[in-house]
Amino acid sequence: ATTNDNDDSSSSSSSKERKPWDIIRFVSQSSKFISPPSLPFIGGSKESTRRKVGPGETLWTPSSSQNFFNFAPLDDVVMGGASSSTVDNNTGTWKGIVTDANNGGFVGIRSTPFLEKNNQNKKLVLDMTNCKGVELRLRKGDGCRYKFVVRDSTEFNGICWASEFDAGAGSKKTSTIRIPFDKQRPTLFGNVVKETKTFDDENVAGFQFAYSKFEYDGKLNKNFRLGDFVLQILEIRTY
Repeated sequence: ATTNDNDDSSSSSSSKERKPWDIIRFVSQSSKFISPPSLPFIGGSKESTRRKVGPGETLWTPSSSQNFFNFAPLDDVVMGGASSSTVDNNTGTWKGIVTDANNGGFVGIRSTPFLEKNNQNKKLVLDMTNCKGVELRLRKGDGCRYKFVVRDSTEFNGICWASEFDAGAGSKKTSTIRIPFDKQRPTLFGNVVKETKTFDDENVAGFQFAYSKFEYDGKLNKNFRLGDFVLQILEIRTY
């Protein structure tokens, strides 16, 4: 990834602006990724099944009937912030506004729970042991630095596996980004976890994109700016 050594002063300064916390948006966003408790009289919890995938398989593309998940926003409102984003699963366009009010400064989208297409009562995890990583086809992004996150657990706030990448600078040119599994960093709330388990490529349970003022361990993202952003996701596939 290329590095821009010119700090954006709006990114490096700490905002003291305060905005009312949008608790309704917090509940709306977080509820899409947390399963309600199982109740015996309505059939109990959903079963899980493991699907083996190989290199070259498409996992997600906009508006495809073969998608077994979609994306939904998960912005800094979950930590009291005021940034806001939306995602259109028909076009793959993720856009919004990032602000560091309320000590925030990040937006994200996360995959909804993986479900079998023909049986919505079966949760799905992916066995990706035959794959080296994930390949992203993207458009737009204004040359900014984003993160792609792979989750090997269904925990809402569990350890996740992050990689950073710089998006293309043009609005029409398509870029291809490879995310190798062996280069991922184990993180928790943006901090690198020094001692942890190894990545469980037999149990891939979620994907996430993030655009944040910070990279890791409080270090500023030098290819970041406050305000409007847009990134279009055209395909997620294995390699």
